[in-house]
Amino acid sequence: MKNIAVIGAGTMGNGIAHTFAQFGYTVNLIDISQDALDRAVATITKNLDRMVAKEKISEEDKTNTLNNITTVTDLKTGVANSDLVVEAATENVDLKLKIFKDMDTFCKEDCILATNTSSISITKIAAVTNRPDKVIGMHFMNPVPVMKLVEIIRGYSTSDEVTDTIMEASKSLKKVPVEVNDYPGFVANRILMPMINEAIITLNEGVAGVEEIDTVMKLGMAHPMGPLQLADFIGLDVCLAIMRVLHEGLGNDKYAPCPLLVNMVTAGKMGIKSGEGFYSWGHGTKDLIVADNFKK
Repeated sequence: MKNIAVIGAGTMGNGIAHTFAQFGYTVNLIDISQDALDRAVATITKNLDRMVAKEKISEEDKTNTLNNITTVTDLKTGVANSDLVVEAATENVDLKLKIFKDMDTFCKEDCILATNTSSISITKIAAVTNRPDKVIGMHFMNPVPVMKLVEIIRGYSTSDEVTDTIMEASKSLKKVPVEVNDYPGFVANRILMPMINEAIITLNEGVAGVEEIDTVMKLGMAHPMGPLQLADFIGLDVCLAIMRVLHEGLGNDKYAPCPLLVNMVTAGKMGIKSGEGFYSWGHGTKDLIVADNFKK
């Protein structure tokens, strides 16, 4: 594989595009919004500048990485010659199913279709295509250029050959791929999101305040950030969507989202992306969190 397409220029999409490009892949970064693409390239450039300043890469590496990325607003054009497409659009099942139907039509027959979904069934996504054996999950962690883990999720029909190919591709990015099966939330979010939800329940019941809960988990459990701060970083709307997938898919009320989480999302308090969640966030705070909590 050499030609990669990444669909979605948001936080995950630009991080995935950055990472593939940095390791020599040719990347088409696709989004319907040129403004979103321009912001993505600006973010990638800033992150590369940070890496240059820390002497992790050279100026030549930065230039080569940026030269490996082409921005595209038309899906058909962007995926036409791809060997692998990684979908990183919003965590909305209807949107993802539409994208995969379109990709199945536009991509060449041997192209592998991957999704960065953090909770939606790979089997369900694969079922809308004519190539379910070539559909797989690649769940990168945020921030993608820094975090080592990639959850590789096999759908019901995903072939051994495709799984092996994606495992090796992940290793070529200096990531650590872990193969898991297709159950709601996979491994990462099946464990993480109930913990975050329980922290919100603890806050809602008045057991302790926001900073107190986060301090207990940071200092007592050696977490790099507390669960409420992490929820703000992930996006409270994303946390809610994943909890609903777990609740519906596993049929157990222990996965029911806390009413406080539901109310905060309804009120537009999404965390960093909206400027307010469990904490108030100012301009540029997200970059500081990446630097302070995920530095090597």
